[in-house]
Amino acid sequence: MPKDYDSPRDKDEAEESLEALSKPAPVQGSDLDDDENALAEDYELPGADLSNEDASVTVIPLQGDEFVCSECFLVTHRSQLAFRNDSGEPVCSECAE
Repeated sequence: MPKDYDSPRDKDEAEESLEALSKPAPVQGSDLDDDENALAEDYELPGADLSNEDASVTVIPLQGDEFVCSECFLVTHRSQLAFRNDSGEPVCSECAE
């Protein structure tokens, strides 16, 4: 049902809403602990044993329309080439700013 926000308000409604805001929210401590524990399980600690993990990555060679920026060393498309420095090395538009 739509509510007319332009209509005059009753004082009872305003006082009730203030009372509701002043009451403390119920604490759900067990839910918070469960969420924190679930998040903590996803983190890997430095020095952790990763010998059983597969770390294979497919490396795609540099394409003909890409270059490596001499400033940030990121591979970018040739449309991002801003200029070549004095040594003739390419610089991307992000580093040129």
